[in-house]
Amino acid sequence: MTEIYHKEHLLDRAAMVAIRAMIALQPKADLTPEGRAAFDDLMGRTPPADTVTYEAAEVGGVPGWWCRTPEATPGSAILYLHGGAYVVGSAQAYRNFVGQIADRARVDAFVPDYGLAPERPFPAAVDDAEAAYYGLVAAGASRIAIVGDSAGGGLALVTATRMTAAARGSLAPKPVAAVAVSPWTDLALTGDSMTTRAGHDPLLTHGTLEQARITYLGDTDPKDSRASPLYGDLTGLPPVMLHVGEDEILLDDARRMADRIEIAGSGAELHIWQGMVHVFPANLALLRAAPEALEIIASFLRHTLRG
Repeated sequence: MTEIYHKEHLLDRAAMVAIRAMIALQPKADLTPEGRAAFDDLMGRTPPADTVTYEAAEVGGVPGWWCRTPEATPGSAILYLHGGAYVVGSAQAYRNFVGQIADRARVDAFVPDYGLAPERPFPAAVDDAEAAYYGLVAAGASRIAIVGDSAGGGLALVTATRMTAAARGSLAPKPVAAVAVSPWTDLALTGDSMTTRAGHDPLLTHGTLEQARITYLGDTDPKDSRASPLYGDLTGLPPVMLHVGEDEILLDDARRMADRIEIAGSGAELHIWQGMVHVFPANLALLRAAPEALEIIASFLRHTLRG
């Protein structure tokens, strides 16, 4: 495993003080259906990329949004799986953020509106992600990178694992890459950082994640590999890149995932960002680390998607 530690920019240190003060004045993250509008409003504040166009569509029977760039590489696509603890989040709210990645990587990206709990609990998200992947293949994509953040980062790794297994049976082309930003990889919530970073993470708590897990999984074992990629068969995965803030309670979800991928014989590159919090790359307006992380991700995607 390659681990890269990014020291905090001095200007970002000041920005994070302001961000933390602002968060402290707000109600804690509401990862219930009642919190969907507020979550979408927050994610929708990411500025759109100038050259990207957005198109509502259906891929593999799953509705969502295309983020299209005029420099798109033919035959390549990004499948982006949004965050929101499997309960909140939407493709429309995420399209600006994903467009920033598509623009930098010069690849079209599709963001599916996979099923959310409690209306559509586990394994609906997994089924929809796979259906969207197969839909991209049917539409002519032969080189697909699976990208996601938070719960979507875990789902991206689940989907990459399952599509890698499908490729061994010649059922689908193998993904060429996977990227996970602040991924939730262990729904059993066993990482040490759940405790050691609890006083540093202003956004997530063990309690809010536990409630979201119950809403999504019900009585399903949280170590089921379709829910928690940390416990899956990671043999043969394509190159994987992970980004995580050092102040996240999900820090060890990323660290342990990178270690497990390496043990399974695949390549993993882990980027840890000092002073950063959950899904910090979405905060392009205030953080210098945000565009820097997106450029690293885009460079990785350009390289893997073009062979």
